[in-house]
Amino acid sequence: MTMIILGIESSCDDTAAAVIDGDANVLANVVSGQDAVHARFGGVVPELASRCHLEAITAVVDEALRQAGKTLGDIDLIAATQGPGLIGSLLVGFCYGKALAFSLARPFVGVDHMSGHLLSAFLEPRQPPFPYLALIVSGGTTALFRVDDFSRFSLLGRTRDDAAGEAFDKIARLLDIGYPGGPVVSRYAEQGDPSRFALPRAWLDDSLDFSFSGLKTATQQLHKQLACRNDASRQAIFDLCASFQQAVVEVLVEKSIRAAQTEALSHLVIGGGVSANSSLRRELLRRCTEASLHLYLPAPAHCTDNAAMIAFAGLQRYVNGDHGSWGDDVFSRSKLGH
Repeated sequence: MTMIILGIESSCDDTAAAVIDGDANVLANVVSGQDAVHARFGGVVPELASRCHLEAITAVVDEALRQAGKTLGDIDLIAATQGPGLIGSLLVGFCYGKALAFSLARPFVGVDHMSGHLLSAFLEPRQPPFPYLALIVSGGTTALFRVDDFSRFSLLGRTRDDAAGEAFDKIARLLDIGYPGGPVVSRYAEQGDPSRFALPRAWLDDSLDFSFSGLKTATQQLHKQLACRNDASRQAIFDLCASFQQAVVEVLVEKSIRAAQTEALSHLVIGGGVSANSSLRRELLRRCTEASLHLYLPAPAHCTDNAAMIAFAGLQRYVNGDHGSWGDDVFSRSKLGH
């Protein structure tokens, strides 16, 4: 009989629980967001996020079990995000999962959130072979990894300042166009002309690292110039968003192609919340086709923070013999690639 795994995710502002089986079939994947709570602040407030997790986690886990048609007695393994993320938020899900496992006398494993994104493609019917290149793009991370198996991840490049998702959020806040910033900027960009404004790309010579702080500053200065000229019309904002998004996408795509070719890898996987961006997906598909690379695009629900990927990554840790310890604690920074 196949194992049944309960996954719990609470690294930032989404309280999530999922149930999968040992064959990576997703039986339930429930996410409770906090956008309405944080919108007035234009970003996540850690203390509020922690309190919201406390209020939601029991109901979210119960709903995941209900949707999966399972009870706690059916669960064979519990996995929870151990880090990276907001410490207060992480503690809620991690301690809840650990206490649940202890009370049920079930094994418990902590999961690096990044490994969940790196392996999220295995939740899909079409799965990549090892080794492959993974581009992880989210609010807190922009990085390229070589993935050799379920537990060996080699960091090839990372952002030196702002993550791509963080840059999207900051631009949305600057333009006062709504929260969360990434989806709003993307919607505005769909109505704009990406060639109207010339914005910089930080190529960093031959490095596979990323940098988006200069692009963010250039966009901010351009917006100030438009405002001074009384030219900050709605169409100008659409065009500015489109130009900004195009600059981010171009760097992400070209660096990914370069990394795949440097590592002699023919399979590319993307993950993280920003990987749900439609412009990024279209451009990656176009460039991968030109470069004869095989692209794997997880469903948007498996790109953003979710517990199904945590359950799968936890299963791989457990099968690999890493059963964790009751004394394990959370961590704020990813340990992968160090």
